[in-house]
Amino acid sequence: MLELAATVLGILTFLIVNELWWRRHKIHDEFSRKLVHITVGSFVAFWPFYLSWTEIELLSIAFLLVVGLSKYLNLFQAIHSVQRPTWGEVFFALAVGTIALVTHDQWIYMAAVLQMSLADGLAAVVGVRFGNSNRYRVFGQDKSVVGTLTFLVVSVAILVGYGLQAPGVNFSAGLIGISLIATIWENIGILGSDNLLVPLVVALLLGYAI
Repeated sequence: MLELAATVLGILTFLIVNELWWRRHKIHDEFSRKLVHITVGSFVAFWPFYLSWTEIELLSIAFLLVVGLSKYLNLFQAIHSVQRPTWGEVFFALAVGTIALVTHDQWIYMAAVLQMSLADGLAAVVGVRFGNSNRYRVFGQDKSVVGTLTFLVVSVAILVGYGLQAPGVNFSAGLIGISLIATIWENIGILGSDNLLVPLVVALLLGYAI
């Protein structure tokens, strides 16, 4: 129970500090949003190592309630300020609990959620910074070659790390294949649905590989 309370307090503290920083300095909306995405998502990835699966599922429900309340009352403007239409925060909250339902393997959960937080988050940051000259559109949404390549590279790195602690799993070609599939879903997941689709697909494929 102490770990659960500390987790909730830590996330709320980070969101409040990020909000105050954004309002004071008015940093780029996408950068502020992805800072939360990367930081909170990476923290979530390690929850199974000290929280129960039931606690993670309950926190996912709490996430959904907080996101809904924040959207309605415009509490955390830094994560809702991006101009393009997106339900990424909602899908993010759904992913936290959904992945806990499809796998009870701590390492698979970590690898899957890091695909959402690190790979997707860094792809967006790099794409905003360096992607103006190499953009393309998928289902009406802007993507960039450099952002997509960033996602693929980080995705492979995450799965290599997973493979190093998963003896008996042949990842010589499999990890590339899973990363490519994740990259495709990251491209076609509209309105932020990639936040759920990417980690879900990775968790299912890793579970099947075992």
